[in-house]
Amino acid sequence: MIPSAPEPTPTVDVSSDGDPETAGSAEGGARKRPKPGERRVQILQALATMLEQPGAERITTAALAARLEVSEAALYRHFASKAQMFEGLIEFIEQTIFGLVNQLGEREPDAAARSRKLVTLLLQFGEKNPGMTRVMVGDALVFENERLQQRMNLFFDKIESALRQNLREAAVLSGAVTPTVDAQADASVVTAFCVGRLQRFARSGFKRLPSESLEHSLALLLPVDHL
Repeated sequence: MIPSAPEPTPTVDVSSDGDPETAGSAEGGARKRPKPGERRVQILQALATMLEQPGAERITTAALAARLEVSEAALYRHFASKAQMFEGLIEFIEQTIFGLVNQLGEREPDAAARSRKLVTLLLQFGEKNPGMTRVMVGDALVFENERLQQRMNLFFDKIESALRQNLREAAVLSGAVTPTVDAQADASVVTAFCVGRLQRFARSGFKRLPSESLEHSLALLLPVDHL
């Protein structure tokens, strides 16, 4: 099963200054602090959830702090900038997807099947994580630091490279005359299909699912007899 982003944790009781990290308990004045790393996770969960709102405009740190019922200063104790928050989401995407791709390489000996499963896991991840999809296709990064979009571009370059490797292996086994050229062209088309499905999902307000008629699409893009 493709892992999805965790559900946001309930907000912590806050003191009058709205910052749970410096809030005292009602009974003894003891400081109530999240466990190490917990606040960072909560911030990223909140950001991902806010990105799931169809048509959501640029998310400000003020809006994010308000959702968590903390001060903006509390956010900056864990992330130096909003760009770093988005980098945290991108790291989650990269670690999850490439972790699964590596598992495919270890467990699926058939190169053609690996290609189809790679497409499936990528689109299923986006479907289960709508907020992450907006990051993947760049919609959430329009007003952010350019390096974030460059990092997502590199992500899809790596997806295309993995597909190219699988497709070349399959082409060699099938006796193709120009396996490298064929694999490069096919990988480019399949990657463009994946990006297009994810973009449509995000821009339809998450109504047009990436997995819609996926088996039929895979039969066209990665037919067994062709591979």
